[in-house]
Amino acid sequence: MRVLILCTGNSARSQMAEGLLRHGGGPDYEVFSAGTQPTHVRPEAVQVMAEIGIDISGHRSKSVEEFAGHHFDYVITVCDNARESCPVFPAAPKRIHWSLNDPAALHGSEEQRLAEFRRIRDQLRIRLRQFAQEKPR
Repeated sequence: MRVLILCTGNSARSQMAEGLLRHGGGPDYEVFSAGTQPTHVRPEAVQVMAEIGIDISGHRSKSVEEFAGHHFDYVITVCDNARESCPVFPAAPKRIHWSLNDPAALHGSEEQRLAEFRRIRDQLRIRLRQFAQEKPR
């Protein structure tokens, strides 16, 4: 099953979701992430994923345009902006939308920012576990 996870910057939410589904979904899933306006992978995302044993340090931010013409079974948007500007993909993949706060938008101490990244990571983990359990492989 091919899954594309989209957000705006492809810097935090979609990167963490890609790592989580690759790790938890196993070999039955091909997982990719992209952004409508890609930036860079946030170091906080790398750190909080490492805390649970998932290494996303080799990830890079990718544009959704890199995946034009590719087939996906599911496209999951993890922010409202990406849902609004999500392109049309061939073969009409099933679309799922999860409106999650952008942890990179939080201004505060390092510990406050990391706490927000952990909170979003944990929300994604729950939703992706449910997704993997409910979807046929």
